[in-house]
Amino acid sequence: MPVITLSNPPAVRAPASRYSHAALVEGARRRLVISGQVGVAPDGSVPATGEGQIGQAYANLRAVLEAHGMGIADVVKSTVFLTDRALIPAYRAARDAVFADHAAASTLLVVAGLADPHWVVEIEAEAAQ
Repeated sequence: MPVITLSNPPAVRAPASRYSHAALVEGARRRLVISGQVGVAPDGSVPATGEGQIGQAYANLRAVLEAHGMGIADVVKSTVFLTDRALIPAYRAARDAVFADHAAASTLLVVAGLADPHWVVEIEAEAAQ
């Protein structure tokens, strides 16, 4: 039977409600399920631009992966939510820079809004080792 460990790494701002930034599933293999990461820095600040929020969301994703001994190359699936189609080119450029040659499965959705009206991007992922 797998062991599930829920965590909130200190390098990412604490959740605003009852959820965990990650769920690590360990058994024969390790599987990490990462909650949606938004463009909020550990100090609570939110970049003023969509590009800045995308960069911060990816920084948060990396921090959660690293807190569990994983990296971008371990990501098997990501789902991205944007609130503005005009951000698609900036998102794709950031994704290409972060993932480099690693082409994990990916879904992109354009949505009406996120939990906070200031947020323009949310990125969730699953990783495995």
